[in-house]
Formats: sequence, C-alpha cells, structure tokens
Amino acid sequence: MFRFLLLFCGIFWLTGTPARAAWHEASSEHFVIRADQSASTVQLFAERLEKFHAAMAFMLKQEPESPSPSNRVTVFVVSNTANVRKLADLKGKYTAGIYMPRAGNIVAIVPRLRSGGGKFDLSPETILKHEYAHHFLFNITNRTFPLWFQEGFAEFFASGREERDGTTVLGGAANHRAYELAASREVPIERLLDTENYLANKSSGYDQFYGRSWLLYHYMTFDESRQGQMAEFQRLMAYGSTDIEAARKAFGDLDELDRDLDRYASQRRISAVGLPPQMLKTSRVTVRRLPEGEAKMMPILMESRTGVDEEQAAEILLDARRVAAEYPDDPAVQEALAEAEFDAGYDAEAIAAADRALALDSKRIRAQIQKVYAYAHRAESAADQDKAWKEVRRQIVAANRLEPNNPVPLMEYYRSYRWTGVAPPKIAVDGLKRALQLAPFDHNLRMSLAAQFMQEKQYAEAALTLRPLAYNPHRSGATEAAEQLLKRAEKAEEARKVGSPVEGQPASVSAAGMANTEAEAVQE
Repeated sequence: MFRFLLLFCGIFWLTGTPARAAWHEASSEHFVIRADQSASTVQLFAERLEKFHAAMAFMLKQEPESPSPSNRVTVFVVSNTANVRKLADLKGKYTAGIYMPRAGNIVAIVPRLRSGGGKFDLSPETILKHEYAHHFLFNITNRTFPLWFQEGFAEFFASGREERDGTTVLGGAANHRAYELAASREVPIERLLDTENYLANKSSGYDQFYGRSWLLYHYMTFDESRQGQMAEFQRLMAYGSTDIEAARKAFGDLDELDRDLDRYASQRRISAVGLPPQMLKTSRVTVRRLPEGEAKMMPILMESRTGVDEEQAAEILLDARRVAAEYPDDPAVQEALAEAEFDAGYDAEAIAAADRALALDSKRIRAQIQKVYAYAHRAESAADQDKAWKEVRRQIVAANRLEPNNPVPLMEYYRSYRWTGVAPPKIAVDGLKRALQLAPFDHNLRMSLAAQFMQEKQYAEAALTLRPLAYNPHRSGATEAAEQLLKRAEKAEEARKVGSPVEGQPASVSAAGMANTEAEAVQE
C-alpha cells in the first residue's frame, strides 16, 4: 500500500513530551480524528472523509455496515512525516503514514493536516483516503483481487478532491503519480497484471507500479471502447482464472493494451465524476476540545494503541502513572492508564484503573475490554480454571452489553473456550462469525474462524474465509500461513464443482457506470 506501512508489530514513540494546548477530537459515523490543531481544521477534515465515504458508497452502490463506536477508524495526527517514521521505528524515507486494521482498534497515523501545498504533493489526506479505500473494499466484498486492481482501485478513489461548491470529484488525475509515470522504472504489462510475477521480480528501486495501476483502472473505467471488460475480468477471476489468464481473456491483446495505456496517459485532459453535495448523505461531525489530562495522555495513548514490546511498555507506564496521578477524576486518563498497566504486565493495577474509569463513566467500553484482557491473563495460571474463566466470561458479557457490535468481546468469548481446551458452544462460534463480519480486515480473526471451520470439516467455508488473506498481495507470515491452510481446505473439499465461482456470481466493483445520470462528468 503506497508509502503507507501496514503494521502488525511494536511501535516506538517519544513519551514525556509536553502536550500542546489545543488537542481536538472530531467524531463522526466512520471516523475519530485526534489532532493538536484547531477545531475548524479537524472538523473540516472529518467532514471531507465522511463525504469521501459517501461518494464511494454512491458510486459502488454498496454501503458497508455502520461500525460500532469503538470499531471506527481512529486517526492520530502527528507533526510531520519524520515523526510518523519515528513512531513506526522505520528508516524508510517513503513512509508517510501508518495504517493498522485490527478488530476494535483501527488506527491510522498521518502527518499534520495542512491546507494548500503543491499540485503534485502527496498529502496526508490522499494517503489516508488511499488506505480507507482498501478498508472500504474489504468491508463490501469477500472477493480477492490482483495487486494492480487493489492499488488501482485505491488510487482511483484517493485521487479525488472537493470543489469550492462542495462537489466531490472522484477519479481525478493522480497528480502525485506524475513524476513516477514519467521518470521511474517501467513495469512490463504482463508483470503489472500478474501479481505473482511482479512480486517475484520486483526490484528495490522505485518503479511505475502504482501509477500504472491507477492508469489501468482509470482507463478501464472511462474508456468507451473498454466498457464491460472490467466486469468480465472480475467474473473470470471469480470462476477460478489466474490473474494473467483473466486479463488476456477480458482485455485482449496485452501489447495493444500497453500501447493504449501510453496513449491514454499522454492525453491533456481526462474524465472524472463529480457528485454534487445534495447527492451525498453524510453523517454529522461533532468536535470537542480534549481536557488537559486527556491531551497529556495522547502520546502515551498513541503508543499503546499502535503496540508496544515489553521494554517500551515499562517505559511508557511511568509517564501514564504520572499523568493519571495528576488527573484522577478523568475517565479517559484512567482508561488509558488501564491499557498501559496491562501492556506492562500489571493485571491487578489494570483492573483497578479500568474500574476507576468505569466508576467515572460507566460507558467506557475500552476500559471494560481491558478488564477482559487482564482477567483472561490471570485465568491462564489460575488454580481454579473453571472459576477463573467463568469470571472472564462475565466480564466479556458486560463488554458486549456496553457495545453489542464491538467485535472484541465476541472474539474473546470464543477464545475463552479455546484456551481451556473445551469445544466452543454454537453461540461462541456464531459470535466469531459475527466478529469477522464486523472486522473482515483482521488477519488473526480470519485465521481463527478458518481453523474452526477446518475442525468442523466445513472445508468449503474454510476456503472462502481464507482466500482474501491467502491472496493478499502484501505478503506476511499471516498470508503464508493462510495460503498453506487454504491448500489443505481445497484439497479436502473434493465435492466442490469444478469451475464454479468462489462466491457465486458477485456484482462488479468497478466504478464504471456506477454513478447515476445525475452525476456530473468533470474534465481534468
């Protein structure tokens, strides 16, 4: 995902830095934005993100289920890209943001929001929109797509903008890719279209892959001579064709396609779709200034939310305890302390801090979830296992009552049986299935449900669950494990009809033809 690191590891942050005086939080249906910037800046950013979500839903004619409050995308804004890289403990100069999609803890870190900037700049907003496009796609389909499609899709939508009259433009020119397309290393068309080929031959240098992927997706969306080919490509993929086989059958001669793309890229003007504000239904954005204690906890909270190792947890706990002692009556501060205590291995202290937070505000769901984690950790070594895990489940039920559509209590309820070696009851398995519906982007959750299906000898369901992860072009240990388990599931599922689609015959998710006739055509 371009210049945006997908992380499942520990993060480094400099704690002990004085908080700025004006941290604000913008809250909406799909996003929580926290930044030490003005209320108006944060509000406008959240409003643009909500309009972006609504525009994608309109064009794709699919609206994901509204997330529970704790399962929204939380965006933390830091001062600059150098601090983003410092937070990620990375040296790569191209890393401009972090996006971590985990059930109940979807976190993005972007550099300071700004207005203006050059036409060809890669802005924090563009970065975030790119990643949110991936997030949106995951939430509307269980399908799998080649790397060029995934990145072209994300670039297509992320390159949009908002006009002064409020019109949202999607499919505009990806100006931040202009230099890449003009001066970077070329990617042969067959390598572009074949994920396995590209990954196997990818050089360490900067190439045209992302720019060319955007160009291909844009071309297939707007060029009249290619209408219907994207839908056919997806149909062929659904029926089992490989990336390159589907491309050859749907797109025809690939050398000709490559030449057509070159001609398309040389045009002075390209098409886009403009959606007037009255066409988009967006949720209300509310903004609050964070109290002093909560503002001082922000660096600590960011580190906790992005993940820490044992050494880092011990370091930030000192700062967390200092702030919490100064603000004992702030429920958000006590909730953050509970997380820091648990990360450092202090279960009793985590429970005590969570109880203080809940006494001050009985709806603090993250405090209740910290109690679940702490009680579960204690139960692992309890003398009376049955009694200990019953208490864990009591805490899980309390969390579920606070927020029924939070996926974490559903996951933990299932795991409470797995840990003790007891077969999970149907209600626990059903809860795990529901959790994946709520958080389809969570790799560990997907693997857990697939393993449950394998144990039940429901091999077709296991394969369906595994494919989005096994075919994820961003390779990791999780994708490799999913790939191996998928092979076992497919081999076991001998009754599967040869040539039948993976998911039936799902609708295309191409943007071509999706906006109705009220949408305005905009020329770039």
